[in-house]
Amino acid sequence: MKRLYELHGEGRSIREIARILGISRNTVRRYLRATEVPKPAPRAARGSKRDPYKEFILQRVAEGVENCVVLLRELRTQGYEGGYTILKEFVRPLRRPRSIPGTVRFETQPGQQAQVDWGSCAYTLPDGTVRRKWVFAMVLSWSRALYVEFVDRADTATFIRCHLNAFRYFGGVPETCLYDRTKLVVLGLDENGEPKWNKRFLDFALRLGFAIRLCQGYRPQTKGRVESGIKYVKSNFWPAVRFTDLDDLNRQALAWCDTVANVRIHGTTHERPVDRLAIERGVLRPLPSQERLRPWLREPRQVGRDGYVQWERAWYGLPWPWRPGQLVQVQPGEGVVELWVGDQRVAVHPRALRPGQRFTHPQQWAGLSAKSGGPRPEPRAVQWPTVEVERRSLSTYEALAEAVSRR
Repeated sequence: MKRLYELHGEGRSIREIARILGISRNTVRRYLRATEVPKPAPRAARGSKRDPYKEFILQRVAEGVENCVVLLRELRTQGYEGGYTILKEFVRPLRRPRSIPGTVRFETQPGQQAQVDWGSCAYTLPDGTVRRKWVFAMVLSWSRALYVEFVDRADTATFIRCHLNAFRYFGGVPETCLYDRTKLVVLGLDENGEPKWNKRFLDFALRLGFAIRLCQGYRPQTKGRVESGIKYVKSNFWPAVRFTDLDDLNRQALAWCDTVANVRIHGTTHERPVDRLAIERGVLRPLPSQERLRPWLREPRQVGRDGYVQWERAWYGLPWPWRPGQLVQVQPGEGVVELWVGDQRVAVHPRALRPGQRFTHPQQWAGLSAKSGGPRPEPRAVQWPTVEVERRSLSTYEALAEAVSRR
């Protein structure tokens, strides 16, 4: 009401001030008679549609879920009718501050490069125990198409199998794959500063025809696309996951790739990864035949003393003859587990549905002799017979002594 006091100072009448400002004369009188500028009465706070869900939002943010897209999806299932904006305004001050380092963006051509990384995600068992699953992620650098797979072990055989699954998903093999300095790829540097490659993985890369490239040490930004992919998995997919076993988890992960990750409008390309993948797939190198890939789908395991091979916390039997400590190859398939010795498949079992299951082969002990495996002969010492000493009379020794003295 600054203008009101200015008009009054110019000598204008109450009627004229009310007409100029479009207010009533009583309002003008009330302001002019007041010892201080009147303040409007506070309005009652209006309720928000998010109010009934504040406790749930605070709990999820405390659990590390700060992505409002995920929170909105969860709230919708509980009946939340509010919008994304008011949810974002509520969550923004609750987020932990992040520092973002600068980097130089490097763009690639279709089919030129894929970026690969490992991560781990925590989950809770029904009894409250916290466990972790490894997550493999591969991103095609040009299309930004993402493949995700969860595994229990981060060993070389699993790493190779995840590559093959990703290449099948994308429809081919890129020219180069970019990695950090994981021992699954590089064991270290020699005296000349050259990489000492993991021989099994290097052989796999050479046979499939893609080059291995390492990102700069302590600079994960050089493979920022897949680093962002891991963060995207953890923030968008993982918080809402409820799974029964590893197969169920990977079915959900693949469905998420198909229906969320690769059909969204990417923030950098402003296109859907699935649309760009349709273009990039045409320049990817084709995968070798299934027969040539078969050795890479197998994992070596030792035969136990009872003729079982342990794999994924279950036991699978071999037909006789088998030897304790013998190496065989385990090849998992769709609902089955195959056991191979060289180029011969010796057993096929159903895949275990729970830890601790044991599958016995009908011929597992068919040739096992009842005496085989008996105790070894006990080592023995030898006791010689008592030595008998000849006894002679003293006269014999006296005669001998006398003969010696005469000489």
